[in-house]
Amino acid sequence: MKLFRLDASIRTEGSMSRALADTAEQAWLTQHPHGTVIRRDLGVQPLPGDTWTLLAHEVVNPDAPAPREAHELLDRLGTELLEADAFLFAVPMYNWNVPEQVKTWIDLILKHPVAGVHGNWPLTGKPAILTLSRGGGYGPGTPKEGWDHATPYLRRILADVLGLDLHIAEAELTHAFWDPKMESLRELAEQSMKTGHEQAAEHGTRAAQLTGA
Repeated sequence: MKLFRLDASIRTEGSMSRALADTAEQAWLTQHPHGTVIRRDLGVQPLPGDTWTLLAHEVVNPDAPAPREAHELLDRLGTELLEADAFLFAVPMYNWNVPEQVKTWIDLILKHPVAGVHGNWPLTGKPAILTLSRGGGYGPGTPKEGWDHATPYLRRILADVLGLDLHIAEAELTHAFWDPKMESLRELAEQSMKTGHEQAAEHGTRAAQLTGA
């Protein structure tokens, strides 16, 4: 059994999205102790920003094919997904949206001839977990209600476009752990983190059970 895990936080220590993903991964590995985790860390190794442009340009200008390296990278990214039985995406919200490195990865995946929008939907129905962290609060009635553009976009891409059976574990107000201006919200942040870890463990176990079905 293989679990594909994508991380996007630029923080390797103290990252909330990574911490939630660790909980989900451990729950999955508990059910599949001999399973393999395929890792793609965009926070540590972001993808070249011009790869999609080069690949897209050759569609409209066949006389200027993209470099071989661009096609090889696209093939590797697609293979990572096609080889997996379950999926784990750890994504923080930056500037009210997905990190740039995640958008680059998504654009390339959607261009893949098999896994992407012109493929035969090979990922449909496979279990997936999305662990999200947000520095502030964006729920109904909050000052920034509606500012979270990351969650609906990721749900649209991962569930509606790629067809994954997606479940989300999330934590809000994470900046309260270090920002003195948000100290009054620390208790709510701790509760949100606790709930997020519970969700991550539950979703990880569920994904493992579906993987082994």
